Amino acid sequence: MTIELGLLGAYLTAADATTAQAVALEEAGYDAVWLAASPTADLLTAQRLLDATSRIVVGTSVINVWQADADTVAQSYHRIEAKHPGRLVIGIGAGHREHDAGYASPVAKITAYLDILTAGGVPADRLVLAALGPKMLRLAADRVAGTVTLQVTPEHTRRAREILGPDKLVVPGHGVLLDTDVERARATGRAGVRPMLGIANYAKNLRRIGYTDQDLTDPFSDRLIDELVLHGDAAAIADGIRAELAAGASHVGVHAMGEDPTGTLRVVAEAMRSADAVR
Repeated sequence: MTIELGLLGAYLTAADATTAQAVALEEAGYDAVWLAASPTADLLTAQRLLDATSRIVVGTSVINVWQADADTVAQSYHRIEAKHPGRLVIGIGAGHREHDAGYASPVAKITAYLDILTAGGVPADRLVLAALGPKMLRLAADRVAGTVTLQVTPEHTRRAREILGPDKLVVPGHGVLLDTDVERARATGRAGVRPMLGIANYAKNLRRIGYTDQDLTDPFSDRLIDELVLHGDAAAIADGIRAELAAGASHVGVHAMGEDPTGTLRVVAEAMRSADAVR
């Protein structure tokens, strides 16, 4: 059975995540914490956050298969699962040609990595793939619990749901920014997504779902920035998260931008609760 994630997760950078943040997010009502920026194979950060909390799920978004030894990941999974059953999700991804030495066929690499994890006893229902294109999405449908993605829009989520079917996890991650000054928010959003929009995998995926070279040429179109970084007041951000859920997302991971990320995450969780209360 696929692990239960609830509807709302929060992104923290693996190298900087603290137990205090995890506790605060659990108290705010988040169902999961996603560790970004290539968590290490020992999964010690995930274990620390789970030790400090009582119910949230911790997921990796994502372990880089070119950098983290698969056998070590499998051993780490079992160590943590024994202590915190049902609260760890292993997200893996094929990295990017621009950053990873020896980068080759991502589908072949992921398939081989999954074979090692499977042989090491990691259940398929505790694994998700960073999947953007159709080939990787089909692999996610065939081999694991679903997909976890960044730099996507509701249109990509809709397409992912079509490929994965009704029972798999589709977990998009979204930047959010509490700022009602539209131009200032777009400037902050542009600065935040600029490094990733220079990566071929992300740009190719955005073209696949309808964005043009004009949209993807720096300084990037307002349309693109507005889709990738939800901004405005808390109600507007909650509406954007709801759009992802309506498009087929099982759960949405929120990456807070701005000067007070934890405060932003609290406000977003409250806005989502308020939206639920009036539905």
